[in-house]
Amino acid sequence: MTTAMTTLSNDPMTASDRCDRCGAQAYVRVVLSAGGELLFCAHHGREHRQALRASGADIHDESQKLAATSPTAAPDER
Repeated sequence: MTTAMTTLSNDPMTASDRCDRCGAQAYVRVVLSAGGELLFCAHHGREHRQALRASGADIHDESQKLAATSPTAAPDER
């Protein structure tokens, strides 16, 4: 019998990472205590945060990126 090992990513999330609930861009990565990971948009990450923490999941939240201003933004957009 062989056991498959899964390496969970700690890399920053990119635009290609999508929410497992709605398909929007993911900003929250949840590593489950039983193994595996889930990706959520900021909305669904907030919605499920309490239950996930109660289950012992490790939550990596990058939703602060939503408030960041691009360094190339025009002065009137900053």
